[in-house]
Amino acid sequence: MRLTSNTVLCLVVLLTVGLGLANCSDDKEPLKPTVQLFHLPYENLTDYDFFEGDLKDMNPSEGVLPYDLATPLFSDYAQKARFIYMPPDQSANYQEEEIFDFPVGTVIIKTFYFEDDLSNIGAGKRVLETRLLVKFSDGWEPFSYLWNEEQTEASFSVIGDNVAVSWIHYDGSERSTNYLIPNKNDCKGCHNISSELFPIGPTARSLNKDFDYPEGRMNQITKWVEMGYLRNAPDPAQATRAALWQDESEDLDLRARSYLDTNCAHCHRAEGPAKNSGLFLRFTETDPAKFGICKSPVAAGSGSGGFEYNILPGKPDSSIMIYRMNSSVIDIAMPELARSVIHTEGVELITQWIASMEEGACD
Repeated sequence: MRLTSNTVLCLVVLLTVGLGLANCSDDKEPLKPTVQLFHLPYENLTDYDFFEGDLKDMNPSEGVLPYDLATPLFSDYAQKARFIYMPPDQSANYQEEEIFDFPVGTVIIKTFYFEDDLSNIGAGKRVLETRLLVKFSDGWEPFSYLWNEEQTEASFSVIGDNVAVSWIHYDGSERSTNYLIPNKNDCKGCHNISSELFPIGPTARSLNKDFDYPEGRMNQITKWVEMGYLRNAPDPAQATRAALWQDESEDLDLRARSYLDTNCAHCHRAEGPAKNSGLFLRFTETDPAKFGICKSPVAAGSGSGGFEYNILPGKPDSSIMIYRMNSSVIDIAMPELARSVIHTEGVELITQWIASMEEGACD
């Protein structure tokens, strides 16, 4: 049979359409979450597809891993829901002391919310902000998303906010404060190591604890390895571990050092913004003088409260550390960022720690 030009054209069209349909049928649904670094920041938090269902429930999508820390940073009694995402087939490299070495495309997701009643967790909450810390080829960059009143969406913002919040405290008392949502530049106040922006929380010592996953309770380091999110990690039993600061069955010294490590050492370390103070509060610091015992302040002033030493063994009420932790006055309060109220329970822990030290005169 002789093919006319019209017949040939029709065959070509049919073949092309057929191949197109075949290709479409083989296409898979794009992997979620959706993180294209050259398009960031997205306008809304839902654009990332980090969560499924109602956003306020924070049910993670496949590939988004929830986690928490042994001793979290205090932020005016705000609670935090933490998650991490890494690109497909990518993983972090284990490091013993510093944060893990994360691949480009990693997103650390931290949502801040206030429980209505701290003595009745789960009775209700108000979500305020979600902070993303994204790893680009040239370093980390923060993006902040502010939640709407309906708790259905969070929108990108660089200017921060100041929000009045109230809650029922652990003891049944009514508490309130003006919660500060930092602007983009404020993030560098805490996340600053050698003048570069870095995460604070995801270290081996902070993650080396059990977590209640949907499929069961499991050590977090083991889970990260199992999921392909961490390589070169030792058995958790052989890894460094921070204490659960509120667990009174743990060693008091370990609890106190863990608390100071999380709440203070991001500034008070040799590479941090407070390096000139000479007060180094990292968990790994072994010199008692450097973490405050019988250490005089570099500069006296209102911040010292008239006391001579950061820590006077056996005498918390005469120690600068307690004086500053127990204040909300600007230029006195420590930590000076991310809090407007006194962390009563934290002050009590450090007070007990100093009181347990053997009294003795400082030279």
